[in-house]
Amino acid sequence: MAFLEVKGLSSGYGEVQILWDISFSVEKGKLTAVIGPNGAGKTTLLRSIMGLVKPWKGSILLDGEDITRLPPHKKVEKGLVLIPEGRHIFPEMTVLENLEMGAFTSKASKHFQENLEKVFDLFPRLKERIKQKAGTLSGGEQQMLAIARGLMSGPQILMLDEPSLGLAPYLVLLLFDVIRRLRNEGVTMVLVEQNTHLSLAISDYAYVLSNGRIEIEGEAREVMKIESVKKAYLGM
Repeated sequence: MAFLEVKGLSSGYGEVQILWDISFSVEKGKLTAVIGPNGAGKTTLLRSIMGLVKPWKGSILLDGEDITRLPPHKKVEKGLVLIPEGRHIFPEMTVLENLEMGAFTSKASKHFQENLEKVFDLFPRLKERIKQKAGTLSGGEQQMLAIARGLMSGPQILMLDEPSLGLAPYLVLLLFDVIRRLRNEGVTMVLVEQNTHLSLAISDYAYVLSNGRIEIEGEAREVMKIESVKKAYLGM
């Protein structure tokens, strides 16, 4: 059974419909990529799943439980975590204070020290800057902090929205190494990312979203071989 299942989801902003009858699923312990052009509705999809955008119709199931109408903070308590595009860290707080904000649920607070050690193992640079204000970190370090803060809640499923946006090429590779490592450790993830080649290379399954609809889906390595995907997204 799918761990996260989206059925017939439609949503948008005001009177403008962005998503049309989206159905997709994510298996436990797998990395699922959602790719597509700018404006395809990828961010709206993640925001709708998270409850930041209210779905117009359809349902969202997490481990068999209907969470469609739950507010975002309740979804976090259920283990659903979104790392948004643009990082949204707390710039005036220190690295440690930002990480503490990620562990606000009662369950996460009980495992604070254990999770803190995990994120410092993944991102040793953050440990070196533990007392530094987050706003003074480099762009790459801020992205590391955004992901680390999400991991502090001990998520059941982690959704990442454009994590490599604006990063230098070597930092993109470092970031994807971390995502690959999390996948190998069994963290269930949904990855929305413009870097299609790297996304498909590390993912288990992939969906291609275009004009608010799913156009293609399949095993990531098979999706990479599809001619239209190669031309549109892989520059081949």
